Amino acid sequence: MAMILIASPIRQKPAILREFLRSLQELDLTGLTADFLLIDNNDDPLSSQLLQGFRREGSTYFYAQVPPNSTPYLCNTTTHHWNDELIKFVASLKNFILNFALEKEYTHVFLVDSDLILHPLTLRHLYLCEKDIVSEIFWTCWQPETPRLPQVWERGQYQLSPEFLRRLQVPGLYQVGGLGACTLISHRALTAGVNFNFIPNLDYWGEDRHFCIRAAVLGFPLYVDTQFPALHLYREADMARIEEYKKSYQPLWNFPRPGWQRKNSNNRVTLSMVVRNEANRYLARVLEQARPLVDTAVIIDDGSEDETPELCEKILQGIPLKLIRRSQSSFHNEIVLRQQQWLETIKTEPDWILALDADEVFEDRIYSEFSSLINQTEYDWIAFRLYDMWDEDHYREDEYWQAHLTYRPFLVRYIPSFPYVWQETALHCGRFPRNITELPGLASAIRIKHYGWARPVDRIAKYHRYLTLDPEGKFGNIKQYQSILDPNPRLLKWLD
Repeated sequence: MAMILIASPIRQKPAILREFLRSLQELDLTGLTADFLLIDNNDDPLSSQLLQGFRREGSTYFYAQVPPNSTPYLCNTTTHHWNDELIKFVASLKNFILNFALEKEYTHVFLVDSDLILHPLTLRHLYLCEKDIVSEIFWTCWQPETPRLPQVWERGQYQLSPEFLRRLQVPGLYQVGGLGACTLISHRALTAGVNFNFIPNLDYWGEDRHFCIRAAVLGFPLYVDTQFPALHLYREADMARIEEYKKSYQPLWNFPRPGWQRKNSNNRVTLSMVVRNEANRYLARVLEQARPLVDTAVIIDDGSEDETPELCEKILQGIPLKLIRRSQSSFHNEIVLRQQQWLETIKTEPDWILALDADEVFEDRIYSEFSSLINQTEYDWIAFRLYDMWDEDHYREDEYWQAHLTYRPFLVRYIPSFPYVWQETALHCGRFPRNITELPGLASAIRIKHYGWARPVDRIAKYHRYLTLDPEGKFGNIKQYQSILDPNPRLLKWLD
């Protein structure tokens, strides 16, 4: 069971601190046990009063007061002014927190800066990432009139390539070279010795750099999640953004939905698929696994030239099946296929839609947990991690193959009057409307094996298909296309 210490060393202006504490109050801690350790390093009595008055029902509150360092900490409308003495002082406070978490045997410590506002799902989501060290992203104009940049970096002191920044704009989980300020750290990492002590033969500035270097040397990769970005109140002027930020994460409860409501039992699931020439690949395995999970199925056969349609009918016999046979393939214009798939699927009036491709197989945990995923009223989409299998027992992980670090929706509640919007691109348009993530969602720990790349013959076929349909990488990554036939890919063992 997760027992998390939420902790922060705090020297903050009252107005910003008030919003930070409200953010902690609003964290969704369902399924977690969380206590608070707040270190009062304030020079404003009102800020100290706010900390002393903070409580959250069901949590234990630890309060420590440390006099402000003699060196003044200056914040103005331009930037924050740090020096070596202040940084070492903050590092000592953070180390105190880590040692406290170790002594009290917490499973994790969540170190968060006091000028952040957190999305309510932040902590639960970071915990579900199952990483020893993972931060939630936030973006900041470090100087006025400059672009917003993340608090994580690619390498070195603070190196950020354009490709790295583009990647972070997409919701997902990514390995990074450095992080800080909003970080969940496991007991395993604490026990191994991660800390904020300065490494004497390095001249990198800032305690987070030394923490990250030490973690990497100890064998702990660093990750950032970008699903639920925090709001950084770096300047008091940033408080004007709070209302807009909170609107962005509020579930869309107020759209018109006459006569409709979420159900916590007896939810019906429609399996939704597009298939083509899958009879001799993995389709049978996918359908046999999905059969006990669904109530009906909608399958579009995109011009198969083998026994794919007959296989679908055979395995799903006894389950209501709408099988649509297209005489010619439309894969070159995927958006047309996906929209047809969606429209035919919602005609079945499902409570939930399970959208799978013909080479995607859940791990067996899906059977025991599927009912609890669909029979609840809190979340409207469930996301899973997809592992690109290179054979039956290994998946690929390298610069261009990191799908399994990102959570993607495969299971979506159908809400009849929600204003669904599609990404109108010929390829890689997504299997669901692009705006479903405006609704509340859940990242599941259940994994999916993707066998689309598992056979050499399939890799060769996909290589030629992608380079034919997208020769300039307009809809995907041309370097990833070119890496498909790498003779020595980095493969990792699948562990059950």
